[in-house]
Amino acid sequence: MSKPANAARLEIVPCSIQDAKAIVRRWHRHHTPPASGLFALAVVDEAGTLHGVAIVGRPVARKADDGWTCEVVRVATDGTANACSALYGAAWRAAKALGWRRMITYTLPAEGGASLRGAGWRNEGAAGGGDGWLHHPRPGKCLHPIDVKTRWEIGEKMKPCAHPTRGLAEEPNAQLDLLEAMKP
Repeated sequence: MSKPANAARLEIVPCSIQDAKAIVRRWHRHHTPPASGLFALAVVDEAGTLHGVAIVGRPVARKADDGWTCEVVRVATDGTANACSALYGAAWRAAKALGWRRMITYTLPAEGGASLRGAGWRNEGAAGGGDGWLHHPRPGKCLHPIDVKTRWEIGEKMKPCAHPTRGLAEEPNAQLDLLEAMKP
């Protein structure tokens, strides 16, 4: 499939998490910015006009937070063609370069997932929804959609395995033991 003649040439550029959160606040249809993130990316055209951002963080679902998996927690664009696909693809390339082995994200049923498929992601089916997404640490009204989500992933199909640095912060001596074990 060829690119339409009027399609903007897009480029991925670095973005601070704070700047990305400001764009999410302005452009995202149904979510507020996440509390934190691991890194953020932006997409611009040849004139330097911003067309979207992505924020990558640790998985929101505790069971998915295995030390090998990260999550695209927000993507917000102005609707420019291919901006979402460019962000999802670049987010995975950056995460993989940092050592992550798997990346996940979630969409609502009304969001078809064409951008994710275009970036090589796999549809893993329905996840969450109903009151399962309402278990929030602070009581009160949940401001996010509570529909059943579709989970998408890219990277390795993970089997449960221990992460070499998991728990080091809780056990300072374990880090020294790990470093000793790694010596030739």
